[in-house]
Amino acid sequence: MARRDITGAVDFLYLENYAAGDAGLIDEVLALFDEQTALWLRLLDPEGDPGVWRDGAHTLKGASAGIGAVALAVVCGEAEAGWEAIPALKAALLDRLRGALDLACADIAAYRHEQALKSLK
Repeated sequence: MARRDITGAVDFLYLENYAAGDAGLIDEVLALFDEQTALWLRLLDPEGDPGVWRDGAHTLKGASAGIGAVALAVVCGEAEAGWEAIPALKAALLDRLRGALDLACADIAAYRHEQALKSLK
């Protein structure tokens, strides 16, 4: 685990290899991930439309897997599979998803900070 991997929630080696080491591309992908999670997370309403829930969880699962946040992708997959569950179960899934997302976001922030420091040299 590198300095930037505060929680180990994101496999940055995977992301760096996937982006062929292109720091600009990695920064853009992580920025898009931030935007996408903020957008789709709002659609995960345990009392809301089950189809919207399923689509939101599915999109978050793909975005998470794409950056190497495997544990988050797994939780998103569980939320996606629970799209027809009762609201109380969805609320519990959403809590787990938010916890996994918080861990991934902490690692992303640390990674981006470390990259910014490297660019100052």
